[in-house]
Amino acid sequence: MWIAKRLLTSIFLKGHYSLFCRLPSSLPKYELRFLHCTCCRRNRTMICGLDSLNAPVSSELCQEKDKPLDSCYTAEQRAVILQRLNTATESELEQVKLLRGRKAVNIVKHRTAHGPFNSLESVMNVPLLKHKSAVIVFNSILNPANKKERKKGKVHLAKFIRPEVDRALLEDASSIVSIVCGTNKIAWTHMDRARTVLDWQQAECKSFMKGMYMASDYLEDISTVISSFPPADFFLVEKPGISPQNTSLYPVLVHLRTVEAMLFALLTPVREPGSPPKVLNMMRTAVGRHFNLIVGDCRTSGAETVRKMMTESVIKQDPRVLFPHDLVLKHRNSFQMSSRNRGEELCDALLQAVAFFELLRE
Repeated sequence: MWIAKRLLTSIFLKGHYSLFCRLPSSLPKYELRFLHCTCCRRNRTMICGLDSLNAPVSSELCQEKDKPLDSCYTAEQRAVILQRLNTATESELEQVKLLRGRKAVNIVKHRTAHGPFNSLESVMNVPLLKHKSAVIVFNSILNPANKKERKKGKVHLAKFIRPEVDRALLEDASSIVSIVCGTNKIAWTHMDRARTVLDWQQAECKSFMKGMYMASDYLEDISTVISSFPPADFFLVEKPGISPQNTSLYPVLVHLRTVEAMLFALLTPVREPGSPPKVLNMMRTAVGRHFNLIVGDCRTSGAETVRKMMTESVIKQDPRVLFPHDLVLKHRNSFQMSSRNRGEELCDALLQAVAFFELLRE
């Protein structure tokens, strides 16, 4: 019996897995070692706190909704997370997983209105951030994923332009007109190769989706709109992503296809066989992916992206898109969330033009 007690004492004080280990005489006699949590097994916490910042967080504990978020992280980890959320700009927050789009905007608005976050629990007061998504955001801040380098090469034209045209012709285009059709209006953006907005407007079409889709009424409205288009090297007509299998949207699909066919017919000049077309389709989904506006299978509004571009055009020396001052004044209130007419077609026409030139350069 005494042999067993002696052996246990030796393991506790001197063994490899003992809680204490002897150090050189120049340091304190004993040093606290790592404690391994039996709940999460992989979680390793050094009591002295020197190795706690990069310690993995127990996903099982943090996913419990009743578990306080602050208790899932060490003091050092909480400090890093709060510093990032309290100081990062909107564009910097968008680099964090799940913070693209409205979540990053909501974080900036919340801390501007209520002051900096003082705890991880207070972050859940931000709209669209709940317990589960907050855990993913916090872990992403602590352990940012290394983004794989994009393969160098040009984007295949078939992914966003149809019919496919010689890329050199598209890259040499000095200006384009981007056209987007809605249920009661048509919007267009005239943009040059330097991404300067030359014209940006929309027109209502009173005959759209009225009665029996009378071709003569459609033709009259569309012809009036086309007469306002400026000359350009190419006309880009948005290709909607509505599936024919969605029977509830079939009337809208028929309307959009009718307008699309008429735009192609009226804008296409008489050309020699073999010559490139001047009217092209641009895929709506490709534009949405380019601006990170795809959520699941749906595309969200690009109003916030357009407002940001307009603001940068005023305050930055080298903005992404250059707007003339009169167009900024004209459309500065066209995309308010509270407005009944938020100018979605105007947004989409502009984003389509920007995506066209940017995708060609990738």
